[in-house]
Amino acid sequence: MRAILGLISRNKGFITFMLCMVMFRSAIADWNVVPTGSMQPTIQIGDRIVVDKAAYDLRLPLTHLILLHRADPQRGDIVVLDSSAAGERLVKRVIGLPGDQVALVANRLYVNGQSAAYRPIAVHGIRDDREDPARYAIETLGPLRHPVRWSIAAQGHGHDFGPVTVPAGKYLLLGDDRDNSADSRYFGFFPRSEITGRATRVAVSLDPGDHYLPRRGRWGTPLP
Repeated sequence: MRAILGLISRNKGFITFMLCMVMFRSAIADWNVVPTGSMQPTIQIGDRIVVDKAAYDLRLPLTHLILLHRADPQRGDIVVLDSSAAGERLVKRVIGLPGDQVALVANRLYVNGQSAAYRPIAVHGIRDDREDPARYAIETLGPLRHPVRWSIAAQGHGHDFGPVTVPAGKYLLLGDDRDNSADSRYFGFFPRSEITGRATRVAVSLDPGDHYLPRRGRWGTPLP
């Protein structure tokens, strides 16, 4: 015991620093590795994203206890949540706010009866294009403006969804890769209490299809 206390005493500066870092990452800001393509092309497989954990709430470090409510997610935000329905941490985009009516008709988004507009774009660097050719577009609906991806060869995925009305205290979340995302179409509406932060930018990006070499053009890129 005396040896342990002596070790702590000699390294108390380092231990204090590590504790502060743990609390900072738990309550203020963190980074997450994205292992799937459900948010392509916005977030690519191998991206490490910065998460502002104080964007909506200030929480007691290492817990989900909210100390101060700061704001609520807005349509278009990319949020990180600890989903009880999915049993894992998810990264998705807010599409429907409480009270909104949302539908997908042939993969075209409708919110409160208003149709999104789509402008085709070219996207390069998505490694699975040859096996799973896709179309890309900018989806615009009011303040919502971001890229989406549709798989040309998708089978068994619902291109039609809803209309559904988002209940109070919950949100409808979708992936930007509309034909390859397990989101509110599978898990239902997500409670506000499960949303723990907002993803703001790509910190670093490593390409798992190329020996995890860096994708330097994506480092520090803001997320639309």
